[in-house]
Amino acid sequence: MSEQSTQSQPAADPRGARSGGGRPRRRFRRGRRKVCRFCADKTLPLDYKWAHVLEDFISERGRIVPARTTGTCAKHQRRLKLAIKRARNAALLPYTRG
Repeated sequence: MSEQSTQSQPAADPRGARSGGGRPRRRFRRGRRKVCRFCADKTLPLDYKWAHVLEDFISERGRIVPARTTGTCAKHQRRLKLAIKRARNAALLPYTRG
């Protein structure tokens, strides 16, 4: 039998040809999980007549702020959406802010 060379080759870099140079990678750090204001404070009303409470959940452009930003749970985000739409219809909240 002939003797074969059994030299091991270095493992291929999973990042491809970009190893070594360039910017260092930033680690994404997630902040603390926000708590739903309506779950935490049971006395806080979620009603279309309380426009000053609903204003916290409307952006500068008049859009409803998403739950991932405000931290509201899915149940209260649905109720919040309904309350904001009813308040807009009753002219308690503006459709757009100018």
